[in-house]
Amino acid sequence: MNLNHVFVCGHPALDFAATLRARRSTRFEMFVTPDRLNAWYLESGLVDTITPGEEDDVREAIAVREAIYQLVTNRRLDKDFDRQALAVLNGAARKTPATPQLTLTGRHTEATPEQALATVARQAVELLSGPDVPLMKECGNPECTRVYIDRSRGMRRQWCGMESCGNKYKAAAYRARKKTASAVTA
Repeated sequence: MNLNHVFVCGHPALDFAATLRARRSTRFEMFVTPDRLNAWYLESGLVDTITPGEEDDVREAIAVREAIYQLVTNRRLDKDFDRQALAVLNGAARKTPATPQLTLTGRHTEATPEQALATVARQAVELLSGPDVPLMKECGNPECTRVYIDRSRGMRRQWCGMESCGNKYKAAAYRARKKTASAVTA
């Protein structure tokens, strides 16, 4: 599986939750090292520079990510929030977030991994208490477990992203139809 971080969910907290891929099957962990975690913070645009991380930062990030995923799932399925997940998320959100600064060349956000994680946690709080809750959907690819914000007209979007899931699924369905058609005509 490719190690590139993907940002298709329409919200940073959902993209963060999606860093454990294929939760129902092969489970592919994106945060395998402090460098991979920091790469996500940088690639997401959350921060411009980040101090080197430690293994503890990875463990904490994974705990918060799993809490976010649990709470998003609770909200999507219209269930009460898991209390332990709430405690983990709120604990991270209480910490000092990354703070943007104005420099001579524009906006610059420098952070520690803990500050970057606090920022993600706060974004998750905003998402889960805000107007986009009804727009959260899980990808239609049964192998994918990404949750995304569906802002399409009529809320008809089925895939987290066309490149990551939609094209693969549609191509497989096309091949299956073509195979069935050729079997029928034979």
